[in-house]
Amino acid sequence: MIGPLATGLILLSLAIGLFALLSTARNKTVGNMLLIALGVLELGLLVQAGFVIAALVRGEGPQDTATLIGYLGGTLAIPPVAAFWGAGERSRWGPAVIAVAGFAIPGMVGRMLQIWQGLV
Repeated sequence: MIGPLATGLILLSLAIGLFALLSTARNKTVGNMLLIALGVLELGLLVQAGFVIAALVRGEGPQDTATLIGYLGGTLAIPPVAAFWGAGERSRWGPAVIAVAGFAIPGMVGRMLQIWQGLV
């Protein structure tokens, strides 16, 4: 895993979560900015996944690869599901769904870093 990329993904995800929470509090629906931000987050997560998978193929990485792959799959699935669900919900709760996703990703990426570094 690339530590600086993981840190950037965590910060971006937290920013998305805060912006979505603010949109929920202001009773706004999901706008294009939130959907674009989720797309950028997904691209970053795909890049990170590529590096993780390449390292695992080379034989590098942690002993607990099953847990790492589980977290990796979860982080890749959350942004598209949140975008689809949030855009489909035409009330203030659409951004709330994206806020939950925005706050879930940092915990998962942080946990992946711990597993990668052997801090299980």
